[in-house]
Amino acid sequence: MTTHELIKKIFLRIGRFKFIILAGGLVLAVLFYLYGKSISPVYTSRSSVFPLTATNDNSATSSALSSLLGISDAPKSFSQEASINIVELALSRNTREAVAMERLPEFGNRTIGELLIDNFNKTKSIFESSIKMPTDQAVLASTGGSLLKGSLAAKINKNGILEINYSNTNKDLVGPISYVFIDKLSAFYKELKIKKAKLDYDFTVKKIDSLDAVLDSYDKKAIQMSKTTLFVPTEKIEYSIPKENLSSMKDWVTHQRDASASNREEALWRLQKVTPIIATLDKPDPPYDVKKTSSVLYAGIGFFLGAVLTMFLLLSGLLYGYVKLEVYKAIFGSDSNKAAVSSTAS
Repeated sequence: MTTHELIKKIFLRIGRFKFIILAGGLVLAVLFYLYGKSISPVYTSRSSVFPLTATNDNSATSSALSSLLGISDAPKSFSQEASINIVELALSRNTREAVAMERLPEFGNRTIGELLIDNFNKTKSIFESSIKMPTDQAVLASTGGSLLKGSLAAKINKNGILEINYSNTNKDLVGPISYVFIDKLSAFYKELKIKKAKLDYDFTVKKIDSLDAVLDSYDKKAIQMSKTTLFVPTEKIEYSIPKENLSSMKDWVTHQRDASASNREEALWRLQKVTPIIATLDKPDPPYDVKKTSSVLYAGIGFFLGAVLTMFLLLSGLLYGYVKLEVYKAIFGSDSNKAAVSSTAS
């Protein structure tokens, strides 16, 4: 059987069983349509936050953020190196688990972790296993944090604003969880900034103490050198030892000490005033972005796959015979074998 004959037989068989192929496509289309209808829509809240200071400083935005971050070369917003910190803090396991253990009064004072586990068990696919409700609080926090991991997204937009997205199939959970997440992020952010201001102040104090000790050692060394006496064979003459290098080093250390003293006052002011706040610019309130699976699209895919699968089953015998014939031809090259296999394929 030649390739031309095979193609002719394929078309003839398709024409003969076209209604069976159509029925197979329709059956799978109905199944895919029902599956698409069973998929719950995903609701996504979008919120944006920005850091503010509690001071009445009227300086530029960069200066305000510099005071907040505790560094002199701070970016103008949550950008550059600061963005890495805030994004990592937002998506960190510590933040997610803290959110998972928070209780929502409007949901019977249950924890977010428990609500997420219940919602997952209700909306899971047939291929996913149910999650058993943990009795241990640490396991509950870990499980809830893991469920939050795939639903949270944080990034810095081109304006340097932190954008936070949270998605869930339960519309009623999207808003409350988003607000809890922002509150936890704000609390952790404040804690880190205050801790950094305290460390900066302690560092400047230790540095000043260290420089004062260096200056004291220089003074003692200068006194010792000024009392040095040299003798010659005939008479006692006191020489003044050159102290230019020592004076230069002392001036340099004094300058460093004065600069550190200024930094200490600035660090103390920051420690007293730093009360960073994350202001929510766009609140995670309805209407949410809705992503719903198209049942019609699923039905179209199902019809195509069903028709192709049915067609393949109907043509499998014909294709098997043709392949078997070609293998015999390649191995034996015998017309008798060819004829025998050809009659079997037809």
